[in-house]
Amino acid sequence: MRERLAVMYELLEHPADIGFRAFGGTLAELFANAALALVAIGTDPDEVQPAERYELSAEGSDRESLLVNWLSEVLYWFDGRRIAFREFHVELAEPAAVRATALGEPRDPARHHTRLIVKAVTWHQLRVVQTEDGWICEVYLDI
Repeated sequence: MRERLAVMYELLEHPADIGFRAFGGTLAELFANAALALVAIGTDPDEVQPAERYELSAEGSDRESLLVNWLSEVLYWFDGRRIAFREFHVELAEPAAVRATALGEPRDPARHHTRLIVKAVTWHQLRVVQTEDGWICEVYLDI
């Protein structure tokens, strides 16, 4: 059994946008960590109470489109439905579908401080690759 990666994600510099590189021992863990990286750019997940469960899902024709659609779904819940997330439990991640339970609560501006406003998930330099140690993705966001 491989040792679980200690680093879940890291931010990437870009002249106009912001990006992140997420890691996971499995594809499911990669998708969970990518979602956490996305919401951590918008607010601090440590300020969020895991009070409610939210069922999220997405589909795609391949891993890259699935990742974009998954992160777009997370962004819809975060920005459109105003839900702050603390953690994600991905139950299924395969090349065509992802299903997860997210823990969080309705966003409260007094408690959930905005860091950056993420407008969209982009295809710019998007990567999803499997390595000997697990999975890595690189994603850039329009801010």
